Amino acid sequence: MKPLLLVRNDGFETYGVAVPSLRSAGAELLLVDAFEGQPLPELSQVAGVVMLGGTVNADQVDRYPFLLKDRTLTREAVKAGVPYLGVCLGAQILARALDRPVMKAARREVGFQPVHPTEAASDDALLSGFTDGDRVFQWHEDTFDLPEGATLLATADDVPHQAFRVGDLAWGIQFHFEVDGAELEAWLDEADSLMDLEATWGKSSEDIRLEAKEHMAAHEERGREVFRRFADVVRRATR
Repeated sequence: MKPLLLVRNDGFETYGVAVPSLRSAGAELLLVDAFEGQPLPELSQVAGVVMLGGTVNADQVDRYPFLLKDRTLTREAVKAGVPYLGVCLGAQILARALDRPVMKAARREVGFQPVHPTEAASDDALLSGFTDGDRVFQWHEDTFDLPEGATLLATADDVPHQAFRVGDLAWGIQFHFEVDGAELEAWLDEADSLMDLEATWGKSSEDIRLEAKEHMAAHEERGREVFRRFADVVRRATR
């Protein structure tokens, strides 16, 4: 099978549970740092695409030209029926690639927040394992309109568009289901060196660590399951 492409859009992203979960599911991986200017492969060279998150806005293409390349690859993947999974910024890129706006959300989300799967998620290939009120890790200030014909798979109280599917092979998930405990610690340390986290985002690093102590183990297991399921989707799509 061709490799599964993982695109990093920020040096803060460490893949979390993504790489070990996909490799344990038998996937060969191609890791590309788009933010460093590494070229994206031709879509014909990969079996699927995982577009990871970042601290930039999806429309900052003049400052970060790699975002246009991400967007083009995303649009081509949907058109060609190549399995695609977008995480946070990756979900916003999917919406933007399908001509929907990305904008500031009414409220910033950070920490472990409850998510509400829709009825459509009950038989979704990736998200059927989520139940109402499961705590997922959030860290974002942008949101998006749903692409035409998209199926909403999860919502939340503050930011309604949390997960969606386009057709049968493309997903956008706003929350950071890939994050593990080690990655979260690195993010919090970096944030504390740059800002007053509580003043900026409404929670201190200690607040978030307390949430992680209660919710991270279950969060990591759900994230591993999503990636295992995505590897299965890719395998079936390439038969």
